[in-house]
Amino acid sequence: MTGAPVEVVVTGYGATTPLGGDAASTWEALLAGKSGVATTQGAFTERFDLPVKISAQLAVEPTDVIARVQARRMDRCEQVAVVAAREAWAHAGLDGDEPKVEPERLAVCVGTGIGGAVTLLDQDDLLESGGVRKVSPLTVPMLMPNGPAAVVSLELGARAGTHAPVSACASGAEALAWAYRLLQDGDADVVIAGGAEACITGITVAGFVQSRTLSRRNDDPERASRPFDTGRDGFVLGEGAGILVLERAEFARARGATVHGRLAGYGLTSDGYHITGPDPSGAGQSRAMLKAVQTAGLEPSDITHVNCHATSTVAGDVGEAAAVRKALGDQPVLTAPKSALGHLVGAAGAVESLVTMLSIRDGIVPATLNLDELDPGVSLDVVRGEPRKMDIDAAMNNSFGFGGHNASVVFTKV
Repeated sequence: MTGAPVEVVVTGYGATTPLGGDAASTWEALLAGKSGVATTQGAFTERFDLPVKISAQLAVEPTDVIARVQARRMDRCEQVAVVAAREAWAHAGLDGDEPKVEPERLAVCVGTGIGGAVTLLDQDDLLESGGVRKVSPLTVPMLMPNGPAAVVSLELGARAGTHAPVSACASGAEALAWAYRLLQDGDADVVIAGGAEACITGITVAGFVQSRTLSRRNDDPERASRPFDTGRDGFVLGEGAGILVLERAEFARARGATVHGRLAGYGLTSDGYHITGPDPSGAGQSRAMLKAVQTAGLEPSDITHVNCHATSTVAGDVGEAAAVRKALGDQPVLTAPKSALGHLVGAAGAVESLVTMLSIRDGIVPATLNLDELDPGVSLDVVRGEPRKMDIDAAMNNSFGFGGHNASVVFTKV
């Protein structure tokens, strides 16, 4: 970054999640304590006898929003990215006949953790059953991990750069960090940023089953995801997308945009410890949080709320709580939206960043579902039962991914 820090603001947002087909319905359902987890629906559930039969699937199918002809040219993860981006673009007041931002000053940064694996699997089946002539000529652009970023860029005509962070479950939050950098460096005036994931299929479920990270509460889906609870037994795989429209504040003011929040800082670190397990010391996570606070020009004590990564795994939740305490002290109030949303993998950091910003804007923190008995190793204030009304000036969202990726972003009140 060069020169004085640039104020980065949020002027629009969009989402499609297991709780709703847009951002407003997702936020409303989250505050109402609803769960997006249910018995998995899909052809692969009959094909494979998998021990995990629950997931958090989309509340609204992308094909209800995107024309079927266009949808058939995109992988599911690309479809959800377009759905969320369209909503965010319109919400920011950037749609219409007259362009409000020059294409050369518009960038896209959309991350994913897995990408178009559904396409890869489907096309491989066609290759094996019918030969090369059955394989779609669109296979590669549908399966490539930069696909969600690319289709959003094409949809909106962005020419200032298209970026696709791939850092497992930290991808969506890392996309926001890269967007922040682009705006700080003056490479763009507006960045469409977030994450997308839609890969609830046999191989992903089987892989997570074998790594023993998924909950097996098939008989009680809505209560399966239990962050910070003593009875937690793993996460619930989900799908969705979240997109924020980020702008240089000066540009947003000049065009008369409504500002919903401020992205004040970020921290990115890596553990260098294990391909799936987090460093038990929490050092990398704590450093990411402290770097985010520093970038935002704040003190650790200024962070009064943390939207936690908290996936409902035995080791991960306690480790994150310890890292929060080490970096920020014991004053932050915590919540864990994956209890309702499931784990959206590459989209998680973006959707949960949106939730963090809305918590600041509306002065309310959603409750963590299914938290019956707080793990004694957590020893921090976790919102449960009912949403908590509180005045929040600065809050943090944490996202940590396989491979030791740590991403923390800070939002502040406008």
